[in-house]
Amino acid sequence: MERIVLNGHNLTIKDLVKVARENAQVEIAQESRDEINRVREYIEEHWITEDAPPTYGFNTGLGKLKDFTISMEENDEFQKRAIFSHAACVGDPLPEEVVRAGMLVRINALCQGVSGLRMKTLDRLVEMLNKRVHPVIPCQGSVGACGDLGPLSHMVAVLMGYEGAEAYYNGERLSAPEALEKAGITPVAFQLKAKDALALINGTTIFTGMAALNCFDAEQLIKQSEIACALSLEAMRGEQAAFDPRIQDVRKQEGQKKTAANIRRLVRGTTRATDECRKVHLKNDIMHPVYQARVQDLYSLRCVPQVHGACRDNLEYAKQTLEREINAATDNPLVFWGKGGKLEFLSGGNFHGEPVAFAMDILAMSLAEIGNISERRSFSICDPTLSYGLPPMLSGEPHGLNCGYPVITCAAAALASENKTLCFPASADSIPTKSNQEDHVSMAPWACRKTKQIIDNLYKILGIEFLVGARGVWVTQKDLGEFELGEGTKVAYKVLTDAIPYEMDDIYMQRQSVPAIRLTQEGAILKAVEQALGCEL
Repeated sequence: MERIVLNGHNLTIKDLVKVARENAQVEIAQESRDEINRVREYIEEHWITEDAPPTYGFNTGLGKLKDFTISMEENDEFQKRAIFSHAACVGDPLPEEVVRAGMLVRINALCQGVSGLRMKTLDRLVEMLNKRVHPVIPCQGSVGACGDLGPLSHMVAVLMGYEGAEAYYNGERLSAPEALEKAGITPVAFQLKAKDALALINGTTIFTGMAALNCFDAEQLIKQSEIACALSLEAMRGEQAAFDPRIQDVRKQEGQKKTAANIRRLVRGTTRATDECRKVHLKNDIMHPVYQARVQDLYSLRCVPQVHGACRDNLEYAKQTLEREINAATDNPLVFWGKGGKLEFLSGGNFHGEPVAFAMDILAMSLAEIGNISERRSFSICDPTLSYGLPPMLSGEPHGLNCGYPVITCAAAALASENKTLCFPASADSIPTKSNQEDHVSMAPWACRKTKQIIDNLYKILGIEFLVGARGVWVTQKDLGEFELGEGTKVAYKVLTDAIPYEMDDIYMQRQSVPAIRLTQEGAILKAVEQALGCEL
């Protein structure tokens, strides 16, 4: 099994996905171990004394209680009570992959050696992750300003072996001691020492892990949206001029260039979406509308490079932000070596989730736009006034007796509308908490969770476009005979038609929509197309 070595600096989103979804193992680099131990040895020699200066969260209370001192003899008890009081989240448990991603990000942050906890404590967290003990962490309750104090406290309660905490092990929900014992981890209560608790629970960890997973999924969805668009382009015999590289070059937007190049690659070799397809074709002495020339396509086809491309650019911004954040030390206070080889405790605000909140808000709007424009293409394929020769509602003859596909495109409209309401920026909705000690918060956790909802909806919207796009090609071939699809679209079309039982007469829609959506969620179409093209889109 693959092992990811963590040093606090080199974790990638792809590595995070391997750990979160493929159960890759992790280990801590030796240089990180050495620094963590060096810092801790200094702390135990020079700071765990009654005459240590007041240091936030080390020998003082938390939040508004920062002015109350904690004696060294009370410090062990304080560590435990800090976890118990902060494990206050509510709602359904976070998905296993999000918990794993969050545990990984916390471990990696601590590997920088600026948090001051014991190596023994960090090793316990690594063992939990590697042995797949996944704490039950309710999804609601964090405002993303002092990091994820609440969610991470639920994680640490399991690490401590507290009887009241719960964890999943092999899919079974158990008490923390039971889960630890079944995983082969010493189930006895684990005693946290000075600085352990705050180092573990203070940081942009759970929501950063979710955000990184969102970025990964968003990239796959944008690629799939371009395959769906290319298939729709051929279904409606769209014009290729809008994708000409000369148009993209003078706009100078990198995402736009990438999207246009992908569409050109996907339809390369087509005999359907070409100028030659404008030839006169008589049917009952009337030019068949599929061959009627038009000067320009609808924006949902013609402006795909501009819309999808802008979303690609926004995704790059989000990815860069998250690649930095999963390698960030975000707790407080942090410890640094100062003059004369002495450690300094510095209080700051790295726990504030604003960078992640902004990244997710921008990504949410971008993915909603991908859904909006996809829904318009699905709608147009079913509208005989827009589809250039496709049968009304994609129905088979006799029309009227057969109803076709209008209601499945209504489903896409409903999902697109849901996504619009989920686009209100969470980062604009600060609310003071904790006696106004936290008087400005990021709401990054909600930004991540609603972006995930948009992602789940977008899988369905694109699945519906794949369904009706392939149907448009299928019924056209029945009407006009075979034609050649593009190098990428013909692969997508085959995957879809192998899974979907198209017939001229209406059949139960779930037999068609469910396979199309499942192929999108699994990434099967994207995988087949990229393999056939020999490159990533």
